[in-house]
Amino acid sequence: MLLYRILISLFAVIELFRAARREGWAGVQARLGLSEPELGPHIWLHGASNGELASARGVLEAMIAAQPDLRWLVTCNSASGLDVVRRWGFAEITVRPAPLDLSWVTKRMMRRWNVEAHISLESEIWPHRFAQCPGPVILLGARLSEGTAQTFGHVPTLAAATLAKVDLVIAQDSGSLARLRGLGLPERAEATVANLKTFYKAPEADLPDASLTSAFDRANTWLAASTHEGEEGIILNAHQIARGQLPDLKLILAPRHPNRIEAIEALVERAGFSYARRSNRESPEGVDVYLADTFGEMHKWYALSGRVFIGGSLVAKGGHTPYEPAAFECALMYGMDMRNFASPALALAAARVSNEVEDADTLAAALIRLKERDDQQTLARAQATLLKPEMDMDALLDCILKVLPGA
Repeated sequence: MLLYRILISLFAVIELFRAARREGWAGVQARLGLSEPELGPHIWLHGASNGELASARGVLEAMIAAQPDLRWLVTCNSASGLDVVRRWGFAEITVRPAPLDLSWVTKRMMRRWNVEAHISLESEIWPHRFAQCPGPVILLGARLSEGTAQTFGHVPTLAAATLAKVDLVIAQDSGSLARLRGLGLPERAEATVANLKTFYKAPEADLPDASLTSAFDRANTWLAASTHEGEEGIILNAHQIARGQLPDLKLILAPRHPNRIEAIEALVERAGFSYARRSNRESPEGVDVYLADTFGEMHKWYALSGRVFIGGSLVAKGGHTPYEPAAFECALMYGMDMRNFASPALALAAARVSNEVEDADTLAAALIRLKERDDQQTLARAQATLLKPEMDMDALLDCILKVLPGA
């Protein structure tokens, strides 16, 4: 633990400096857990970013409905994640920036918020939070890659001591669960496998308004979702090829990191496409490419698109979620690297509805092959059926609530 204290202290200095530059004293206070607390006991739920929190929304909503007296403190490492949770509008939830995992900061956070239990999402394993939580610790949607497990393996005492505090693990896959056991997750800790992302439900509110729906015919619109550097050039090339046969085809391009938008704009201009930017509130009417360079609006782009390419799969990023676009009955297309979602990718491949692509030519061919609305819907429904949850929500809820105090 001494090595961890040294490393987290060095990390804290860097993070506090960044927070001061971005947000001034208020940002430093937030990272030190000095923001004003709400009264009453809280369950503290933490996620790294908006993706992790979005995947947990269905379960969190079910827990609130089952136990309306529980109060929730939700923290996140990113401002976009905080905004996403605030837009949910749950009166039972208070949202705060994630504090640093310094021992004295964590201790203060637990005391001031009267934390009774801690729920950490996916890969967020923080030794001081786990060690100092006075109640149960839950790893929800736990994901531990082989590389991360090897890193933890270099500090086996720290890994074992941290995981010894865990009371319940709901892992995304059996491999993650096995790696957690190998690092010291105690046998007494209850464990099961259930991917939270399979419980995603398309929101009934905050859908595209008339200014968007009038600009995009769903059958003639495709979305490149959460793209990474190295993919946009391929996507624009595929769009160019496909438009040779589908002249009315429109592309919504939503990069994973909107701060790259200037470089993407340059690619679009070089390709000769007309375009508009969401962040500039430019109208999408009549343009070839709509640059969706905002946070927290991906559900709107799913709703507008009959076909969706899953980003991070044509480069070595492991791919992003197929579950959210499937919930909107979008026909899915993706590259050869879907290791972050290996189980659903294998299931789709086994059923011969995987729709994998390798380059601009094969992506364009997939777009042309799915030009008809009926073909898009047929594939989308077949894929959505295979991506349904394996565990019932009530069973998952029982696993969690029996561990939480007061539930």
